[in-house]
Amino acid sequence: MLPYFLGCPSWSEPAWRGSLYPENARAHDFLPLYTQLFNAVEGNTTFYASPSPDTVARWAAAMPAQFRFCAKLPRDISHGGDLREQLGAADSFRRLLAPLGDRVAPFWLQLPASFGPSRLGELAAFVEHWAGADLAVELRHPAFFARGEEERALNRLLLGQGIERICLDSRALFSCNSDEPAVHHAQAKKPRLPVRPTAFSQAPQLRFIGHPELAANDAFMAPWLDKVAAWIEAGRTPYAFLHTPDNRLAAQLARRFHAQLRQRLPGLAVLPEPTPPDTREQLALL
Repeated sequence: MLPYFLGCPSWSEPAWRGSLYPENARAHDFLPLYTQLFNAVEGNTTFYASPSPDTVARWAAAMPAQFRFCAKLPRDISHGGDLREQLGAADSFRRLLAPLGDRVAPFWLQLPASFGPSRLGELAAFVEHWAGADLAVELRHPAFFARGEEERALNRLLLGQGIERICLDSRALFSCNSDEPAVHHAQAKKPRLPVRPTAFSQAPQLRFIGHPELAANDAFMAPWLDKVAAWIEAGRTPYAFLHTPDNRLAAQLARRFHAQLRQRLPGLAVLPEPTPPDTREQLALL
């Protein structure tokens, strides 16, 4: 068992057939195959739409007990106006995912760039209502990265509640000069903000948005590898999620991250190898 959680933005990537997944893998095979290779995933799917109870039940059947699904609160909640008016919807979302139990930890609240210091009272009310440390928050307003009193007030709020501030690093992505549509799309969509390597709880959260050329990420990953290794050695259980512009290479980048982390922590286990592309019998047993 790994002393940290490692994964990708999603398990549902058809482009992974023939590399991470067998060539003949069907969409409903993806999650059980993914959980054999990684122990965590970003819950991007729940940001765009709440799953049905039947879907949650299928996830619960497919996810091992030690797996972690960082479910994003739906954008209707995080982007739907005053957070104090979304408390009932947040409670309903938590009840919907209750069959997953401890596998949903932490929930993620990804706030829009328009959510600035004047709305900090909303966030305070939300985290107080949440009444638990199984929450991590991603901020995108520039004032929360200016090292002024507004950022300090945010940090005091989150640290006081044991709520993690998600560490987002998009420097590798924005270092890329490319005419590829996927790169342009990712650079238009992803925030470009200063890095804040915070750890306000026992479970620091890292989102690394990478360069499409795997080796080009190494210099940007190196400080995070040192940080994650230090967190593990200090007894924390960090989470690390690796992206690439269209996520075709996200799994390879995550595996590269782990291989380089093993150079710093030689006792770490080797990640399992993907199922061979022609192994139909194994899929039949899932």
